[in-house]
Amino acid sequence: MGDFGAGERLWIERVGNLRNVIRQEVIARQLAPHAGPGATVLDVGCGQGTQAVRLAARGCQVTGLDPSAELLDRASAAAAAAGVEVELLPGSLSQINHVLVDRTFDLVCAHGLLMYLDDRASAIDALATRVAPHGRLSITFRNGHALAMRPGLRRDWAGALASLETDAYVNEIGVAARADRLEDVEVDLGAAGFEMIEWFGVRVFNDAVPGEMGVPAGDEIALLLDAEDQAGRRDPYRWLGSQLHVIAGRHAAMSRRRSASAGVEPALPGRPG
Repeated sequence: MGDFGAGERLWIERVGNLRNVIRQEVIARQLAPHAGPGATVLDVGCGQGTQAVRLAARGCQVTGLDPSAELLDRASAAAAAAGVEVELLPGSLSQINHVLVDRTFDLVCAHGLLMYLDDRASAIDALATRVAPHGRLSITFRNGHALAMRPGLRRDWAGALASLETDAYVNEIGVAARADRLEDVEVDLGAAGFEMIEWFGVRVFNDAVPGEMGVPAGDEIALLLDAEDQAGRRDPYRWLGSQLHVIAGRHAAMSRRRSASAGVEPALPGRPG
């Protein structure tokens, strides 16, 4: 797949655009029930730290991992501005064993990462090994079920037709990437010993807006975000999200075996261990 670093500068320029604000806000709402105060969180590919800082503000103990020195600097500045502490470490998913050794976390996040990696199954397996026995794994990926929607809504008919026949695309920052289907991700989660707890659509109504579009003023943004949030939670609308957000946990039998071997009590259902 493509190298995110090639589009990093444009990404930084567009961090505050409407598309990104919607994505970050709805993911934060979807994560909220799984990230209570005191939970340990690992954010792989944390970027400028939007989710990491929000989770820290909720009382979580957050570790962010990213290969970009500039994005880590921005994450550090964002944490300082918010008055929270976030542990920020340089590194990529391929370096996770070296950086984290044997550490595990109540919640492991990888948002906007899988579409740039050639081996989705290995990536999911590597992320799963960092989840504590009764923890949660949160991943987002480009929605292969709706890949043709963006060019179609933009009246790019040739692009829409092409997108119906492939899982490859070039994203808004000009980087080649891959879309995935929910059922394929579910298979990879199963191979890692995990099962889906819930899933959501991300950016249902506003995916076709221009990349440079800013956030609307006044009450409109609040209504817009509520509409995106609700659409991403229900059928058939969530299937049309630009990205899908899956929250997964270990299969019950495997979780019980791990707890017994570790000598720990199970966590309450739906909450981090």
